[in-house]
Amino acid sequence: MEKVPDLCFPGLSAIRGPKAVSGLERGSLTVQCRYGQGWETYKKWWCRGADWNLCTILVKTTGSEQMVKQGRVSIMDNQRDHVFTVTMEELRQDDADTYWCGIERTGVDLGDKVKVTIDPAPTTVSDTPTTNTTSTAPVTPEETQVSPTVTSHPSNSRSLLSSVHFLLLVFLEVPLLLSMLGAVLWVNRPQRNSGGMQSQLGHENQ
Repeated sequence: MEKVPDLCFPGLSAIRGPKAVSGLERGSLTVQCRYGQGWETYKKWWCRGADWNLCTILVKTTGSEQMVKQGRVSIMDNQRDHVFTVTMEELRQDDADTYWCGIERTGVDLGDKVKVTIDPAPTTVSDTPTTNTTSTAPVTPEETQVSPTVTSHPSNSRSLLSSVHFLLLVFLEVPLLLSMLGAVLWVNRPQRNSGGMQSQLGHENQ
């Protein structure tokens, strides 16, 4: 059975709210304040501040069941069920405070104290991957990218040296081969000519 909060001043027994409520930062919370019969058409309000005499009324009904909204706070009265509901949206850390749900009447208003606490919002899932990727990812890719660039320079130099060697061999050995081939041809050419001349002389003598 729900425990009725302690009543602090005359007439307070006509209204009661939860002793404490909590909400999540950037979320919303609702507070239901119940009242007795005979107070249906009276204006209901939601007040902030630990001191009853100095609290600031944030929102108030018009005496009907129409919802009234002021900034991030709204209030709506259900006169049939004798309960009015206060909703606080887009909660911030500084919304944590002592509040009062009350009934406006001639003389001293009726009210009951409610303690509101705001829990910090949890870290989102998207925040975790970003911290992991920024702290660990850059290490190995940089190392793997550096090694190919270091080894590529010697391979290029080796290919360049082999090309130079090839060109040197072409320029040095080809003329040598050509000269040797020319010498061979030169040596063989007179022998064939001399043989031809001797054969011609032999025919003439005959």
